[in-house]
Amino acid sequence: MQFQTGTFVTSMIDQKSTLPSAYDTPVNAYDEAFMEDRQPRPHWEPILRSMENLTAEEMHDRQRRAQRILREDGATYNLTSDPLTPSVWSLDLIPNIIETNEWLSIEQGLAQRSTLFDLILKDLYGPQELLKNGIIPSEIIFSHPGFLRPCHGVTVPGEHQLLLHAVDLVRNPMGQFQVISDRTQVPSGAGYALENRAVVSRVIANNFRESQVRRLAGFFQSFKNMLSSLSSQWTDTPRIVMLSPGAYSSTYFEQAYLSNYLGFPLVQGSDLTVRNGAVWMKSLNGLARVDVILRRVDDAYCDQAELRADSFLGVPGLLEVVRAGNVVLANPLGSGILEAPALLKFLPAISEFLMGEQLTLPTVTTWWCGDADDLHYVLSNLSHLIIKPTIRRHDTNSIYGHTLTEKQKLSTIEKIKRNPHLYTAQSYIPGSMSPIWLDEKIQARPSLMRAFTVSSPQGYSVMPGGLSRTGESHKEAIVSNISGSKSKDTWVLAAEPEPQAASIIEQVLLQDEALQANLPSRVVENLFWMGRYAERAEISMRLLRTIFKQMNGIDPLPEESRRTLLEMASTQTGCLPGFMEADEELLANPEAELVSIITDGSRAGSIKANLQAMLSCSEQVKEMLSADTRIIINELRDHIHELDRAYTNGLPSAPEESLDSLVTSLLALSGLNHESMLRGLDWTFQEIGRRTERTLQTATLLRSSLTKPLPATSQQQILESVLLSVEALISFRRRYRNRARVAYGLDLLMIDGTNPRSLLYQVEQLRKYIKELPRNETTSAGLSPEHKIIIKSLNDIQLADLEELAKINEKTQTRHALEQLMTELLDQLEQFTVLISDKYFDHTAGPQSLTEAIRGVAL
Repeated sequence: MQFQTGTFVTSMIDQKSTLPSAYDTPVNAYDEAFMEDRQPRPHWEPILRSMENLTAEEMHDRQRRAQRILREDGATYNLTSDPLTPSVWSLDLIPNIIETNEWLSIEQGLAQRSTLFDLILKDLYGPQELLKNGIIPSEIIFSHPGFLRPCHGVTVPGEHQLLLHAVDLVRNPMGQFQVISDRTQVPSGAGYALENRAVVSRVIANNFRESQVRRLAGFFQSFKNMLSSLSSQWTDTPRIVMLSPGAYSSTYFEQAYLSNYLGFPLVQGSDLTVRNGAVWMKSLNGLARVDVILRRVDDAYCDQAELRADSFLGVPGLLEVVRAGNVVLANPLGSGILEAPALLKFLPAISEFLMGEQLTLPTVTTWWCGDADDLHYVLSNLSHLIIKPTIRRHDTNSIYGHTLTEKQKLSTIEKIKRNPHLYTAQSYIPGSMSPIWLDEKIQARPSLMRAFTVSSPQGYSVMPGGLSRTGESHKEAIVSNISGSKSKDTWVLAAEPEPQAASIIEQVLLQDEALQANLPSRVVENLFWMGRYAERAEISMRLLRTIFKQMNGIDPLPEESRRTLLEMASTQTGCLPGFMEADEELLANPEAELVSIITDGSRAGSIKANLQAMLSCSEQVKEMLSADTRIIINELRDHIHELDRAYTNGLPSAPEESLDSLVTSLLALSGLNHESMLRGLDWTFQEIGRRTERTLQTATLLRSSLTKPLPATSQQQILESVLLSVEALISFRRRYRNRARVAYGLDLLMIDGTNPRSLLYQVEQLRKYIKELPRNETTSAGLSPEHKIIIKSLNDIQLADLEELAKINEKTQTRHALEQLMTELLDQLEQFTVLISDKYFDHTAGPQSLTEAIRGVAL
């Protein structure tokens, strides 16, 4: 390998190198990997030498494998409302490497900074000496929505108030780390850092092992220990939950990932309630007391009663329980004030006042435009600064002065002049340049790192690593958006090999095991509906495949058969009126309606709509799904996209084949749940959903296909179509030879207990599962209502006279008895689902806005 001025190139002899082109020496930016003479920095050399021995294709294969693992893990960011197109977390395989001695200095600086921010939090919600002594202008605190007056005097048990702290760092051109912002409300990113480590250590395992990288497990064990100790004053076995905004939170994957890793249930605001001065989780076994809440909901949205009345994410009355000391929140409510950018200007004075020392980890130079001198400087030097809103909101962005046109610059100046106290400015530091694998070669991109600390008895523990991010565009030297950048694993090198630490999963407290049997009702409801939607989609697709095969057969279908089959498609899917009121033209040209039934995701009952609903339910319970289940769900997404492509120009030439892969994936999902899922309540409710839906679908199928008498040939075709759609035709022919009587078909589809798709089999399974449910004991009043319905349905099926059901009523010219029985079964099963929902699931629409409630009373 040779090195040339301004470039890093490989020897011409080695044509296999993954470094076919170089990147130039960064201008006015620190280079993470190379020194000024373009030689690799010593701690970077092993990884670069190793990569040099890989071809571009080999490196590309590793990158593809990493992204595949991320997708299989369900690692997403900024999930949209469309469950078919989640944004997979982007990871670059080249790690960010920090050598041992440098990290020791960073670690000390981070612990010191967290200590200072903890003291600030205690003071602002306590004696407020910083304000009384003029260290911080009162306007910055009292005008900021992050300062919550209802939280004054509220404290967290233990030495520290700030329990988890995230710090964003960049290197200046001299290579020194500087802090550009702090995250103290709901610091995110630690879970993504853990996922990055899990993926990178698998994909480039040899490099990871040989580099003596410090492990992350110890940090998360400290995190878990800290949370467990918060309620030690009143319990030795705390129930800890993670409060999430929900499945469409941009960082929901991380929340689900951490809840699994730490062993805490993931809950939403609707899963919790305040009663008798405490917080309770609504579970299948009733209410369960909650002691500690690790929250991922912003301060103001946590309590509709005292904070934001329009929130749908929190728990009404939560702050009152916190104030009474009956539940602990991490981080505490009100900690969002520490994120105010203007606060950074005063940190040197704050540090001197509270600790009598200066921070060893410097903060980027900051100006607050509410100060006259600072305002003058900012307006005069706008081109070299970053302008940030003093009050951070989701809909506000930083303004990078060097990117503005003259017109934009003048507009920005006028905006600042109108409300100067609302703007803060910082020196622009583009960040260090880090090597990234992009477009089949090594390139340099600007980077920043988020570091994490957690409260501990010794002070603050620092994660030996963090979440590094790099930009992807060569035109922009700003890393400002997680979803528009690549992440990196951060390797902190150890001076000597670390002992293998036990996984945190092996150290989960005993009480966490009990929580698995005490699931939030929302979770089991989503599993119940996931089972129902999967079954609904599968049966509909099976029927449509059969219809396509019959319509494309060698012999033309009689008109009666054709109409009946098409009407069955509309009835089974619920896509009405569809073919139920079809004229001759629609019956002769059914292609457009069939395409709509399959691919129109906005049409209730369509194949795509059912699959989308199932995927949405799976996103709501992502933390409950196994790795293999996530793989199958990803395959389903791929097959749905393939389905859309196949039907772009209408019905394809072999439409039944286009549904095969989807049916196979749903069967794989069902088989996986049956063979691999523990028989807990989560599995039980998913099975109840499946069996209930299969009963409903089978009864609907029998009613729509066999109650109307047809000529012998057509009747046989319809009966065989029904049997084929439920995979029973071969068994039927083997048992009854060629005697295609309706009564024989009913025997197989209704009362054959050996047929796993018969009505009898489904209802028998439901009776067994009901006995396993909590709160289902027989009382003095007899069996529970849902149990009674299942017993009645079972008796109705077993006592049915098949020959009578097959007879044609002369008055109605239909198989009236069959129609009546199927209708009764459908009514009973629908009533059963209502009873199950009312008893076990949470059907509240979520916390209601107090203003809306008052308005409703006024009306």
